[in-house]
Amino acid sequence: MRSADAQHARRRRRPTARTVVRVTAITLVAVLALGAGAAYAVYRDLNANITNAGDLSGLLGDRPEPTASSSASAPADGRSGSPVNVLVLGSDDRSGANAAIGGANDGMHSDTTIVAHISADRSRIELVSIPRDLLVDRPTCTTKTGTTIPAKHDDQFNNAFAVGWDRSQDLATAAACTWRTVESLTGVQLDGFLLLDFVGFQAMVDAIGGVPICLTRNYDDPKTGLHVTAGQQVFDGQTALQFSRARYNIGDGSDTQRILRQHDLMAAMARKVLSSSVLSNPGSLLGFARAATKSLTASDGFASLQDLTGLGLSLRHVRADHIVFVSMPTVPSRTHSGRVEGVPGDAALWSRISADQPIGEADGDGSDQPQSDGPAPAPTATVPATTAAPSVPAYTPPGGLLTSGDASSTCS
Repeated sequence: MRSADAQHARRRRRPTARTVVRVTAITLVAVLALGAGAAYAVYRDLNANITNAGDLSGLLGDRPEPTASSSASAPADGRSGSPVNVLVLGSDDRSGANAAIGGANDGMHSDTTIVAHISADRSRIELVSIPRDLLVDRPTCTTKTGTTIPAKHDDQFNNAFAVGWDRSQDLATAAACTWRTVESLTGVQLDGFLLLDFVGFQAMVDAIGGVPICLTRNYDDPKTGLHVTAGQQVFDGQTALQFSRARYNIGDGSDTQRILRQHDLMAAMARKVLSSSVLSNPGSLLGFARAATKSLTASDGFASLQDLTGLGLSLRHVRADHIVFVSMPTVPSRTHSGRVEGVPGDAALWSRISADQPIGEADGDGSDQPQSDGPAPAPTATVPATTAAPSVPAYTPPGGLLTSGDASSTCS
């Protein structure tokens, strides 16, 4: 278990709840809890909240055909049997209501970037954060009007989103530039993107009555307005957002340290959402679902509530200790002050994601362990030999793993 700012108690051996970060499945529960008479109206309301960025294929260049989404009337996992890689973006939008939270600014950046990998058998979720200060070779991008944005060597990672927005004032273009940069950096083929802004995150936390979390130190950050003391806390939406954004006056001021705090907060938030106090409260469920969908922008295949709910329901049996939070390993840049660079071990991390193999080790008995990277056993006389899958190097994050099974919600 890795060390971080929040205190982690001993990992649970056998979580029995259907513990998984599944906003969409919870949305369905909220609709059902309201009764059949109101179900359609609520479904229509939530579905209309999601902003569809449309088909981005023209902005992404040549790529394999995506797995088709289900057109069935009942919510179904249209990508059943295939791994899913989703680009999750937290936008640093400073316009409209977001300006009152983060301060007015004409530009827009991706303040948080996560590659969410969902295994083909729907038994694991790996959430890999990419630091915004990472130096990358940004590839060319194309705007919706056909304008080409030139590539750039050693650019700051989150400039991909910013330059896409600045050249087009279009979220789809900004997301597509980040999408192309992530695929160029990692070699992982993405299936879609989801984007959430400040207002949405804050409203989601408030809708569930706050997030309990244990802090091992005081935090004072005048830039974000964060002022909290060590010990047991329950963050409201504003404080949770301040905690996830705070950086310059906390610790070493790096984005990598902020990512660790964000992981602690996301794990604590997942536990609260799936607690009995939320799951048994239709009002909280509906409020959370409305907040999540109202500030959500998504690409085709992820922009309908039916698609999202089908995927969410397929994850209902995922164990808490199989939801893993990881940060891409980096080192301080030798040539650019305040920036970070990737390390050779990054290739093993992204290879595991591409090959749909677990990161690190899972808890439990041998049946729950990741597949061995060693040679396959020799076939018996009654089992025909098959072609072995390519060997994928093992990978465990240098700082260890954080999962949703780690208890950082309460002090002990």
